[in-house]
Amino acid sequence: MRIGIPKEIKAQEYRVGLNPPAVARLTEQGHEVLLEADAGMGSGYSNAEYLACGARIIASVVDLYSLAELIVKVKEPQPEEVARLRPGQILFCYLHLAPNRSLTDALIASGAHCIAYETITDDQGRLPLLKPMSEIAGRLATQAGAHCLEKAQGGSGVLLGSVAGLEPGHVLIFGGGVVGSNAADVALGMGAKVTLIEPFSPRQNSLRAQFTHDRFTVLGGETLDLPRLLADVDMVIGAALVPGAAAPKLLSAEDIKWLAPGSVLVDVAVDQGGCFETTRPTTHLAPSFVESGIVHYCVANIPSAVARTATQALSLSTLPFVLALAAQPLKQVLIGHPNLANGLSVANGHLSCAAVAGAQQRAFCRWESLV
Repeated sequence: MRIGIPKEIKAQEYRVGLNPPAVARLTEQGHEVLLEADAGMGSGYSNAEYLACGARIIASVVDLYSLAELIVKVKEPQPEEVARLRPGQILFCYLHLAPNRSLTDALIASGAHCIAYETITDDQGRLPLLKPMSEIAGRLATQAGAHCLEKAQGGSGVLLGSVAGLEPGHVLIFGGGVVGSNAADVALGMGAKVTLIEPFSPRQNSLRAQFTHDRFTVLGGETLDLPRLLADVDMVIGAALVPGAAAPKLLSAEDIKWLAPGSVLVDVAVDQGGCFETTRPTTHLAPSFVESGIVHYCVANIPSAVARTATQALSLSTLPFVLALAAQPLKQVLIGHPNLANGLSVANGHLSCAAVAGAQQRAFCRWESLV
């Protein structure tokens, strides 16, 4: 198969769809890999490294899309990228369609088969292509939030770690999955007090076993005194996820008024519409804004801040699926890999993801009738 890797064009997106070792695996299997010139530079990979692994460098992105049967990238396609897709072509990347009806409509109109990293599962129902980026985003969320607490950033001037006998800063985390647990790990390592809200009892028990610090508390949320808790925290991290669907709104604009001025909200779920009513997407160049006295950090591609690590982790996770997609016609691949089939969001001019359909209140078709 002819596989195309374009350069990412979303604001400050420095990752690349596949790194050179992954490309080498594909070319060893007899596949042709086309790389847009300089696509790997943001992650520290030169054109020469890709050439040494058997890739062909393409100067024109238009030519790359025209030649490739399978497009492998990182972030959801921007409008000019959607315009380059053609019927029957396969697009493999993060899509985050639930809060984005216009992108959904455009992909449907393209006729391409669009597979979302974030809804592919493993045999236990976990999300293997979301996990590595969630680990990174969770760890960076606390780090970025701590920076936003600095006075020069509009924050309250609170240091998360305790010094000279002072009480540590207090971090509230909604969601005890991969993002939330990694955010908690970093916050505890920085010396903060952490309260984590997780509704599922088995996961609560797992978190208590993982974090035995006396500065860590996990709550279920059923009898939560939210105003009192918000008044006591310095940072809130939104890490709740409903696979493929829009993120649940955890705090309203009224709730946020309980926070002290200069407190920080970090919304890791901004790609899926955000956990907070006051969320609006930001970029790495302008990562935060202040609303009602509260600093909001809502960068929509957090892992790009550590692009080399993120690209390496993503390539390790996606490569087995890219190899599968390149080996057989799409229908046979999906029949033989039902976990991969869970990622098919748009196919042959139709929406095929139930979670996206539910979020957008529209009809969908099962993929078996479309491919």
